[in-house]
Amino acid sequence: MQFKEIVGQEEIKRQLIQTVVENRVSHAQLFLSVEGTGSLPLAIAYAQYINCLDKTDKDSCGICSSCRKYERYIHPDLHFSYPFFASKDVKIAVDVLDEWRTMLLADPYVDLDIWRAQLSADNKQANINIAECHDIIKKLSYKAFEAETKVLIMWLPEYLEKEGNSLLKIIEEPPANTLFLLVANNQEHILSTLLSRTQIVKIPKLSSETIEDYLISHHSLSEEHASTYSFLADGNLIEAKSQAAQAHNDNAEIFAEWLRMGYGNRVLDLVNFVDQAASWGRENQKNFLKYGISFLRACSLLMSGADSLVKLPARTLDTAQKLSKHVLDLNMAYAIITELEQAHYHIERNANPKILFLDVSLQLVKIIKFKTLPKGTQHIYN
Repeated sequence: MQFKEIVGQEEIKRQLIQTVVENRVSHAQLFLSVEGTGSLPLAIAYAQYINCLDKTDKDSCGICSSCRKYERYIHPDLHFSYPFFASKDVKIAVDVLDEWRTMLLADPYVDLDIWRAQLSADNKQANINIAECHDIIKKLSYKAFEAETKVLIMWLPEYLEKEGNSLLKIIEEPPANTLFLLVANNQEHILSTLLSRTQIVKIPKLSSETIEDYLISHHSLSEEHASTYSFLADGNLIEAKSQAAQAHNDNAEIFAEWLRMGYGNRVLDLVNFVDQAASWGRENQKNFLKYGISFLRACSLLMSGADSLVKLPARTLDTAQKLSKHVLDLNMAYAIITELEQAHYHIERNANPKILFLDVSLQLVKIIKFKTLPKGTQHIYN
């Protein structure tokens, strides 16, 4: 993967290239970001650039023998470690390396849900176990086969538990010409002993404009739809592409109508809506709920006088303004957001969608029509 293939992140690309040009590549680095910013593609492109045989001051060449192998993730001195779902046939990460390569070749912008689906792992528990740690130590103890620098890219080191301490010595005192690149989303879940031995590279969220331009050029979306999905994605390209793939589902219209049903106490319509929502499939249900959360947060900004922070397409903005003026208040919006967050949490854990959407629909009636706010609810997001 070359830097030019990565969406946005121009400043980070320049910084990474400069470390190579100035010969100051730290042997253990942690790429830290939220999901969907391109941290894994950046780590791969960085490793490819370091080992490129004919690099320029802007990118790897993409055509030398090293680059060609990196492009297919088959370079003998490029190693990956990642969470996996142990079984009698899967003991260490390399046992599912073919699946990992297939996923990255399709699209290197991935999250754990995509990886889980690639392995058909359902709700199994993912981790990076002690056997994997021992395999890492073994692999890196060998001399490089071809490249000047051996590279280990560990995706989601948050899934290392106390077993990760077995890697401390090799990270602190690595074999010659060995580079560790850790790619993480949550600093608080990483072993502190591991964290203290790495140089942190913070990867920022992608801007809405960057994602919007990408959706228009790569997914042939209209400016209005691209603007909607980039706003909802909140810097997460994976989420934006997922929304674009579901473009046939007009979540904006459906969600606004759902709120109107609750406001009008239209019980029969709500029952019909529940039947419809139950048939969507889990990913569509999750996308719908996430859309509702983002939409209501935009309404909250409108009701707080922060109109300049709201970036919705004209038609959706008009709907949000009307609901904010005539139907909702801040407490209602917060209460509904809480209900939607809880629903999203339970959908991820395979709750019965019909029962769940019926319950949320009844809560909408209580909150919007009768202004009865639930007590003791908890948000599942920050």
